[in-house]
Amino acid sequence: MSDMKKGTLGDILSASRIITGDDVAAALAEQQRSGARFGEALVSLGIVTQEDIDWALSNQLDLPYIRLKADGIDPDAIRFVPAHLARKFNCIPLIKVGNELNIAISDPLNRPAIEAIEELTGCVVNVSVALIREIREMIERFYGSLGKESLEFESEVFAPEIVDAINGDLSGACLLEHLLIYILENRLSSLSLQPLGDQVVVSGRRSGVSRPIGVVASNYYPDIVMKIHKNAGMTQGGAQSDSGLLVFDFHCHPITFQVAVMKAYGGEYITIRPHVVVSVPTRLAGLHLPAQQEISFAALCRVRRGITFFASRNNRERDRFIDLMLEEMDTDGKNVIIIGDGPGRMHKRFPRVQLPGTETERARVIMDVLDHTPDILVIEDATEGMPFTAACRVAMRGKLVLAGLQIRGTLNALQHLLRYQQKNYSLSAFVNGIVSFKGIQILCPDCRTGYVPPVEELTAMNLPYMPESFFRAVGCESCGHSGVSSRKFLLDVLEFDQAFLQVFDRATDVSALERYLGTIGYQGIADEGIQLLMAGQVSPEEYIAAVVL
Repeated sequence: MSDMKKGTLGDILSASRIITGDDVAAALAEQQRSGARFGEALVSLGIVTQEDIDWALSNQLDLPYIRLKADGIDPDAIRFVPAHLARKFNCIPLIKVGNELNIAISDPLNRPAIEAIEELTGCVVNVSVALIREIREMIERFYGSLGKESLEFESEVFAPEIVDAINGDLSGACLLEHLLIYILENRLSSLSLQPLGDQVVVSGRRSGVSRPIGVVASNYYPDIVMKIHKNAGMTQGGAQSDSGLLVFDFHCHPITFQVAVMKAYGGEYITIRPHVVVSVPTRLAGLHLPAQQEISFAALCRVRRGITFFASRNNRERDRFIDLMLEEMDTDGKNVIIIGDGPGRMHKRFPRVQLPGTETERARVIMDVLDHTPDILVIEDATEGMPFTAACRVAMRGKLVLAGLQIRGTLNALQHLLRYQQKNYSLSAFVNGIVSFKGIQILCPDCRTGYVPPVEELTAMNLPYMPESFFRAVGCESCGHSGVSSRKFLLDVLEFDQAFLQVFDRATDVSALERYLGTIGYQGIADEGIQLLMAGQVSPEEYIAAVVL
């Protein structure tokens, strides 16, 4: 039990002799498997009751833990919180004294709920912890019954019988299934669940335009979120943002979706988009790059000092491109150290150290690694200010650094570097270049059909010239009804050569760099994407989603 941090739920339950070390190990394993919170894992395994969790949570936060009875609730306090908010946040007003409103709530960590009630009532809200079943009993007693429970999903794009089926499944599984089918049948580039106050808006995106699909009440949104987390193999309640892959059987064919989540007020903002699994090859030749890009990548593999950045929002694929460079580099006799868990997963194996969670700790670890005399330092994520600065300092000391940036696209990465250049970081003295990439889905040749794009698609593409025909795919047996035959990488490899560095030193914004690259005929992601579009290998929707946006 020594690894339990002081004051955590596990520490409190352990100190009270409610759980043992074996119980903690079992709960952590279940947490890793299901993505549930630590307390939820304990309850699901039958180790503790919800009452045990609530009692420990109230102690952890130094809040009162109460058992609810009708005679302990002031009916005059009820009118200050509307029924829909009480149901949404699983809370019940207890008593109002002056400018203070006392409530009982099942999740005292739900700060958006407390802030919403404070804003509505103009009162200071004091919180007590109570059992969710007792709260719901009191809600029904004081606000009245809703009748049959429902997800309260409303939509005009689904048939009434489908909406009824979705609302009848409080787990959210039926809703998720029909949303995934809707993505496929309507060829959406993405679908988002967007928390907005007392409801969650479901929005679909196609051809760069977002349109509403429906709304769902937020009462059961945490259950929907948990379902999505579990299916996509993501843990819940951890980082500010996360991503995962969700596999869905459609007409007996497995279809993979990429799921991105981000914490927001009122719940998590979730975006789901089709994803065709593709692996980064272990050797450069396997990428089949345009000649100039392959030459530039190989040149970056030969440098011995300075810093090379890898820019992408997709953590897993970014790690694999770092690995690809490590595979191509001559690392014999070199001391290579990896900071983070992601990189270093191909053929070569190197020692790794943990990448801490906070910005300050990350920067400290990066600098501390210098004591171990690395020749090559790999940093999984150096996006934030302090780790970025630390990575640059390591490069300034003559080391070779490969650093990941949680940034999408070369121009955005250049803008990021310019901000630091303008703070007198003198990046031009040690930056080798930027590697960025985007995945793009190739149309299935068996079900590809020509069509005329609407005006908004033509406007979004902003093409220098038009191809003879545009194509899209409707889905067939060959492609598992996805309309996609494969997925490939579009790669930007930008070397910071002497000519580019001179422009970089003088640039005040990224447009100056973009103009320079245009004058030298630089070929990057945009050019390769246009070639695929002109050849009819990608749809306008995919071109807009993968290249333009």
